[in-house]
Amino acid sequence: MSLPFTNNDEFTYGTYLKIPELLSLQQRVSVDPKTQQPEHDEMLFIVIHQIYELWFKVVLHEVDRIIELLNIDHVDGARHGLKRVLKILKTLVGQIDVLETMTPAEFASFRSFLANASGFQSAQFRELEFVLGVKDRVDVAWFAGDEGSRLEHRYESPTLWDAFVHAAHRSGLRVPDEVLDRDVRLPIVENAELQAALVEGFADDGLADLLETLTDLDEGLQEWRYRHVMMVRRTIGTKRGTGGSDGATYLASTLFHPAFPDLWAIRTEF
Repeated sequence: MSLPFTNNDEFTYGTYLKIPELLSLQQRVSVDPKTQQPEHDEMLFIVIHQIYELWFKVVLHEVDRIIELLNIDHVDGARHGLKRVLKILKTLVGQIDVLETMTPAEFASFRSFLANASGFQSAQFRELEFVLGVKDRVDVAWFAGDEGSRLEHRYESPTLWDAFVHAAHRSGLRVPDEVLDRDVRLPIVENAELQAALVEGFADDGLADLLETLTDLDEGLQEWRYRHVMMVRRTIGTKRGTGGSDGATYLASTLFHPAFPDLWAIRTEF
């Protein structure tokens, strides 16, 4: 990896990426009752979830940029950014393969030490849901401090879908007023008039490609949800989640609820 030019000999790969600090963040809390040492498999669990949070940070960074590009009608740039996000989603799904090498017994060896800590509490994933328009399953009041402020901002802000429909409207697509002027704090709902316009929009190759890329994004998120549900089921079965959630039962309830329902409803119109 080539680093930016600098005359400072102390500026190295490790200092640039803060490797010592990064590698110090994997703090295991479990204790093996026989050896009095941390449980071996907890390290994998921590690293995988820290990597997830780093990828969530990148996805939010990219989606914010995509929205900016759509707002200035730079559709090609937005489409390029979406394709990058799709690759990241595939990586997120692939990491579940690694996590699934952990047996139920291995997870159980340190699960009790997690206390109330749960992926249900991931503020960044909730931010991702909000920016994609999924605003009906999370109460902002569950989060405090900086996390709560970030979620409140996402809750009040237009979504990726809102940026898309406004850009499509400016390009000449007949987007109904109730879609353009909707309350962005509410979940996205199907609109028959918009669907008719989207079907017509497939005659434009550029718009059709953007619509299909948005559909890929929605499908990618649903794929990650499904793999996550199955991973939890094979690891803890029907037990409650560590944070007090319903575990796999709650996660299963999130399946097959697309972020962009109009893109799925029009499939029967061709």
